[in-house]
Amino acid sequence: MGTQRQHLTIAAFCEEFEIARSTFYQWRTKGLAPRCIKLPNGEIRIRRADVERWLDSREEAA
Repeated sequence: MGTQRQHLTIAAFCEEFEIARSTFYQWRTKGLAPRCIKLPNGEIRIRRADVERWLDSREEAA
């Protein structure tokens, strides 16, 4: 996989995790999605570091 972007769009996040955009918004409403940045133009971005922290928080013991 090539170089990773520092900030993901919602579309890129959904593609990477193979989820529907509606699922992302449901997770966000329920407080289950990674932290997001709302840009002045209203678009949402997700920091790669926040995605990694989010993944770590979702980890379950075997």
